[in-house]
Amino acid sequence: MMSSVSMVAIGGAVGAVCRYLTGLGVIRLFGHHDFPVAVITVNVIGSFLMGMFVVAAAMRGLTHLSPLVMTGLLGGFTTFSAFSLETANLIERGAFGQAALYVVLSVGLSVGGLFLGLMAARGVFA
Repeated sequence: MMSSVSMVAIGGAVGAVCRYLTGLGVIRLFGHHDFPVAVITVNVIGSFLMGMFVVAAAMRGLTHLSPLVMTGLLGGFTTFSAFSLETANLIERGAFGQAALYVVLSVGLSVGGLFLGLMAARGVFA
């Protein structure tokens, strides 16, 4: 049996290639835009597929494929699907405040972290 680490690696490679090809396809279909249409398309598709897999895996006894599909394939395709799943889990448990806090902190801190990285890199490489 393939190890979980191997499944994540294989799924991640396939997911990353799928993300790249989906992005190219969206750009070819709709052209280049200032708004990140390709990224949001990947995020929505990945989140939809995560939702489908979670239910299918639970109902069909396929949870052993979670490292391959959820962490690897969908994680390589878009980590936004994992973010969406964690948010949905909090909402389904009735933890609306925690869900809102998770969304605000995830988006705010992630964007903030990116800006800090930009500033640090500009300071080092400028």
